[in-house]
Amino acid sequence: MTETMRAIEITEPGGPDVLQGTTRPRPQPKHGQVIIKVAYAGVNRPDALQRAGRYAPPATASDLPGLEASGEVVEVGPGVTTLAPGDLVCALLPGGGYAEYVATPAAHCLPIPEGMGLKEAACLPETFFTVWSNLFMRGGLKAGEKVLIHGGSSGIGTTAIQLARILGARVFVTAGTDSKCAACMKLGAEVAINYRDTDFVDVVQAEGGADVILDMVGGSYINRNLKALAEDGRLVQIAFLQGAKQEVNFVTLMTRRLTMTGSTLRPQSDLAKARIAEELLQNVWPLLEQGRVAPVMDSTYDLSEANDAHRRMEASGHIGKIVLKVGGELQGGEDQ
Repeated sequence: MTETMRAIEITEPGGPDVLQGTTRPRPQPKHGQVIIKVAYAGVNRPDALQRAGRYAPPATASDLPGLEASGEVVEVGPGVTTLAPGDLVCALLPGGGYAEYVATPAAHCLPIPEGMGLKEAACLPETFFTVWSNLFMRGGLKAGEKVLIHGGSSGIGTTAIQLARILGARVFVTAGTDSKCAACMKLGAEVAINYRDTDFVDVVQAEGGADVILDMVGGSYINRNLKALAEDGRLVQIAFLQGAKQEVNFVTLMTRRLTMTGSTLRPQSDLAKARIAEELLQNVWPLLEQGRVAPVMDSTYDLSEANDAHRRMEASGHIGKIVLKVGGELQGGEDQ
């Protein structure tokens, strides 16, 4: 292995043009970590927030963007017994995915689902960790309950639709175009609401309200979400694209026994993320291997085109996941 690697760095806070190619030292594994030779890296909203200077990485993480990747383990650190060089994995990363090599805790790596390629597998960690931990572990979504998923055509949304449907929930979604709504219906949504011409509150209230709402919009949606919840409903917040501050009448929460909760994934402890990985391996990986759930793919860009990938994501025209091809084919030139 070389001592240096290609990478994409954030030269200064700003728009997509601040993403520039660079050469960095190859990372070295710390205790409990592995080094992955990256095949593909997922592109996510937090990457754009970090690029804009609005989402600083943890002090112990790489300053390079990239929170998920797939590839080959090429080196293991002290204390790692579950993985070995040559293993193909996808992994949740503390940062650094926009590079040829990345370090991450071994406990945050998951095997490539049988029958799935490395490109598709790179789309799993950030999205599936987020959806499973928030919708099911935190939101407590159960079979037979109604769930409203905002941003249904996003990577988070397309994942949440499939998991909620396959596990027996009734799925309602919002999206910004009729074609996006159609894509959500194809994935298993019972009702898809074009938020530009229909009030989701009215639609969901007519069905008795949502038991769980998964929201990344915030802003004016916060109070509207509370109106759309059923008695004992749970609002799970995972982002605030329209702002985090809103005046709320908490008497509504008391009288209707509502719960407001939420989380961000990156700042959680390594142990907390390892526990999510264990639940995914037990509950979700069999569904992926059976083909009952699959990542929805939008587009692929070369690592050198990371700025174009960010433009695509921020234009919000995509349906599903955007990935960067870093190393691409592995194992004798064949992408499994």
